[in-house]
Amino acid sequence: MKKKLFSEIPYLESDRLILKGLTQDDAPALQELVDSPGVYRYLPTFLFEKQYPDVRYVIDHLYNECWKESIILGVFEEDAFCGLAEMYGYRDPIHKISVGYRLLERCWGKGIASAALGMMIDYLYNETDIEIITASTMVENQASARVLTKNGFQMVVHAVDEDWGFERPTVADKWIR
Repeated sequence: MKKKLFSEIPYLESDRLILKGLTQDDAPALQELVDSPGVYRYLPTFLFEKQYPDVRYVIDHLYNECWKESIILGVFEEDAFCGLAEMYGYRDPIHKISVGYRLLERCWGKGIASAALGMMIDYLYNETDIEIITASTMVENQASARVLTKNGFQMVVHAVDEDWGFERPTVADKWIR
């Protein structure tokens, strides 16, 4: 029997990465991520970890205040925090979820995002009742587009205006798997 999404905080492990819930021990690394303008150049402004000035508060409230809207997991390689993996925008009636990821800049270009996304896909399709996985990227974010295509996503809409919390609509591509 497959699990309902949000029935537990997933713990996903591969031979390379672990995706798991964040703890207070992860606060310094999460702060580094939050403080990086390069990381957030292509991301919405309303992300949970950016809503509060204290990342310790974010971690304390991540699995209650944000729960049922989004599952945010830390991405770790050999116990080192690399970034965040997120499952959000849950639509129960159609068994749909969106996915995203953001990594520390020093972790870019190492295949970590592709591996983490693959782990999320395996979990969602094999262990939950999710049938549709979507993602959105800014048109300019070609690195993220490559991560999605490597993991079997197809672009379904190119250059559509979306509200990402900026002054003007964000021109984004929509992906599905």
